[in-house]
Amino acid sequence: KNPRSVSILLRAGLERLVDEAERSLRDSMSAVADAIRDGRVLYGGGATEIKLAMYLRDYATKVGGKESLAIEAFASAIEGLVITLIENAGLDPLDYIMKLRAKNKDTSGWYGIDVFKGDIADMKSLGVIEPLSVKVNAIKAGTEAASLILRIDDLIAAARSKGVEEKGKKEEKKEEEEK
Repeated sequence: KNPRSVSILLRAGLERLVDEAERSLRDSMSAVADAIRDGRVLYGGGATEIKLAMYLRDYATKVGGKESLAIEAFASAIEGLVITLIENAGLDPLDYIMKLRAKNKDTSGWYGIDVFKGDIADMKSLGVIEPLSVKVNAIKAGTEAASLILRIDDLIAAARSKGVEEKGKKEEKKEEEEK
């Protein structure tokens, strides 16, 4: 009646499908364990991400300057998660992202994508939640990856400018020797 462990048997025609099912099951169980362990959850369906992006865009207008451009770009990246969810639900991203912005701006609800009905719905009333730790880790991982790419780009740019500088010095030396 109340087992301490449970066995789950996964079967499929291809080993790759079994591996994918196992990975999905493992991810799902980890998310549930995180929610139980931490106890803090956020609304799913992209509702949290849309509200965060809207808040960041509003904040960017108050900050001004170059910082506002970075904040706007971060808001767009966060909203990209919702766009991916909309596309995966088989919906038009441009249409639904605008509807989500409008719905979340005009009301105090937590409106997101109901992937089962293919429409916008209040995630709070549907009980669609995600562990806070999962969202925090996803945002941290994305931010760290973007920062790493920017650092690599800076290194490449620095290496190029150093190479150009050294080439210029060699040409100057050659010209002096010719004189």
